[in-house]
Amino acid sequence: MTDLTPQEKAFLEQVTAKIDLHLSEESFGVTELAEEMSMSRSNLLRKVKKITGLSVSQLISQTRLSRAMDMLRTGSANVSEVSHQVGFNSPSYFIKCFREQYGYPPGEVGKHPEVKEEEVSVLEKENAKSKNRWPYLIGLTLVLGLVAVWFGKDSIVSEPIPEKSIVVLPFKNDSADSTNLYLINGLMEATLNNLQKIKDLRVLSRTSAEKYRLSQKSIPEMAEELDVSYFVEGSGQKMGDKIVLNIQLIDGSKDRHLWSKQYRREVSDIFALQQEISQDIAKEIQAVITPQEKSLIEKTPTENLQAYDSFLKGLDLLNKGGDENLIESVKYFDEAVEEDPSFAMAYACAGMAYYYYDMFRADKTHLDQIGTYADQAILNDPALAESMIAKAMYYLLKKEYSQALPFLEKGLEYRPNSSLIIGLLADFYANHLPDTEKYLEYALRGIQLDAGSTDSVATSYFYLRLGNALIQSGFEDESLYYIDKSLDYFSGNMYSRYVKAFVSFAKDKDLRHTRELLKVEFYKDTSRFDILQDIGKVSYYLREYDSAYYYYRWFNRIREEQQLNVYVHENMLIGLVYQEMGKSEQGKMYIESYRQYLERDQTVYKNLGLTMYYAHEGQFEKALDYFRLFAEEDGIQYWVILFLNQDPLADEIKKRPEFQEIWSGVEDKFWATHARIRLSLEEKGLL
Repeated sequence: MTDLTPQEKAFLEQVTAKIDLHLSEESFGVTELAEEMSMSRSNLLRKVKKITGLSVSQLISQTRLSRAMDMLRTGSANVSEVSHQVGFNSPSYFIKCFREQYGYPPGEVGKHPEVKEEEVSVLEKENAKSKNRWPYLIGLTLVLGLVAVWFGKDSIVSEPIPEKSIVVLPFKNDSADSTNLYLINGLMEATLNNLQKIKDLRVLSRTSAEKYRLSQKSIPEMAEELDVSYFVEGSGQKMGDKIVLNIQLIDGSKDRHLWSKQYRREVSDIFALQQEISQDIAKEIQAVITPQEKSLIEKTPTENLQAYDSFLKGLDLLNKGGDENLIESVKYFDEAVEEDPSFAMAYACAGMAYYYYDMFRADKTHLDQIGTYADQAILNDPALAESMIAKAMYYLLKKEYSQALPFLEKGLEYRPNSSLIIGLLADFYANHLPDTEKYLEYALRGIQLDAGSTDSVATSYFYLRLGNALIQSGFEDESLYYIDKSLDYFSGNMYSRYVKAFVSFAKDKDLRHTRELLKVEFYKDTSRFDILQDIGKVSYYLREYDSAYYYYRWFNRIREEQQLNVYVHENMLIGLVYQEMGKSEQGKMYIESYRQYLERDQTVYKNLGLTMYYAHEGQFEKALDYFRLFAEEDGIQYWVILFLNQDPLADEIKKRPEFQEIWSGVEDKFWATHARIRLSLEEKGLL
């Protein structure tokens, strides 16, 4: 690391001073430090990483531990007292972190010699030779805490080891024959897929790299945008029966070539070539490859080169997307399995192509074919991530959601860097089996692997997913940041503005303002019946039943005309509004359909629904029994915390002390979970 500028020194001194100011506050993390520094989270993360090589969470933690070391050496406080003074409310967790930092527990500080000032001077002199000077620039006390990290236990390290994050840029076709492009793209895809099987790496998605195919940006510019350490560049051509491929590994921040190699192979050796490239790259980065990962990388997809050639043509079309390309890709995958009936990858990709074609269509015309392709893929290779994805997609399209989950989880085990699987899991926990913590974790993991596609609209929806995941766990400011980022990419993203209307309520608690924001969005597109029912619901919360009836009646008319079996979980509120407006029989019909829905409901909200149903029926003891069961659930959405007290259904039962006691526990549990999630995600570098 180069010498720091005076500005960088001053910046680090200011950062550590802010940390010291809030040393005893366990909740003081990345977001709070960014606010103290009057910086955005992303700018703070980027600047600290550039100067120190550490994440902000690591810097905060190491500062706390450094101060703890000083207190234990010079003060009279015991380990538990020091733990709380430096922001660790759990002494056991403090002991664990301290041991990892210094190699021994805090109770043994007196048994280990203190690093003397003159010894630090020697380290500084040695360190100056390698230009790794930053630690002692921010004060002697912090140096003592960081010495184990920067210099190791026995020897001095000249630079921190970069994070093992990598992006494979689109390979260039050096051949004059443009028809060979699918082959070069296939080699790039195989390299990427093999690297994605290595858990010790963070491998960005193909879409993250694709937007730089024609870019004139420098490697350091791309590295900063993608927050990645290494780049793989490749170019190649097919000459007769030979493939010539040039591969380079580049240090992203310095634009320095670390390694390059030219591969000359017979076409018949294409699979050995793919395996060799990925293993060479992993070796240069010093990534750990487990025996299972090695076996997955060395697996040959087919022995039939003609089948593989057809497969690569289909894969190129599948990656391009679009209905015509998807249907055309299946023709090539079918050709591949005709040549090799045991070609699992071809079966799986054919199923995936039909899934994308049918995904948003009311009539799932290819459902049976997807199931057949998926079964053939699993039959021929049950340890293939694509086989698992295809089978999961079949169950998702069939709406047998619980059946899809084990296949997604097993697929991620085979390919831990798959942004596709992580995205499917995020959507699964958002829509099919709601779990706010898992939804947020997968959404954040996804953003680490997928830095956006060439399509600004797709990127906008990507950030919308993350913003929605954040608000559901109570992260208001972080959610608003990503929702706004979503709108920066595509200002026409009405779904982002839709979610933002509810985020605004989380911040200002003004239902009328929320309703006005929803109306603005609805009248831009009056086919949005999802917004229509929410306008009705907000009016219901405001006890403005005539207004709620107006919007609910409009919503129900659309449901009936289009024969849509949607938003059945809202029928209790709709029924209550109809009853308030004197439509007793219709109201009863909606309420009864809601009761029938609850019988089938498998989510964490079933017992809350039964609470509200029996409260409406005046059976308050039964309602409280179900409310106690609901209080035991984990992973509830922030919307429950925000809106339950607004619900007229709860007006009577809220008067009971038992309800208030249970509700207080629900709120406390939510915010305790929120704090735990924040700490956990910051420790993992996800927040």
